[in-house]
Amino acid sequence: MAPLIGLSDLIVDIVETGTTLKENGLVVLDKVADVSARLIVNKASFATKTDRIEQVISTLKVVVG
Repeated sequence: MAPLIGLSDLIVDIVETGTTLKENGLVVLDKVADVSARLIVNKASFATKTDRIEQVISTLKVVVG
């Protein structure tokens, strides 16, 4: 919204498919960096909540692909 009302000239966004860019009439000017998601699990939590954490990991694998 900020660029539309003149509060900013540019925005930085994490783009996956580019659909939102197209829907809003935006274009990529430059690529800043590649990004990726990471799941980090505390060792103590993994030791005490292994089943629950493995369930979350399995669910993520199904959803993400």
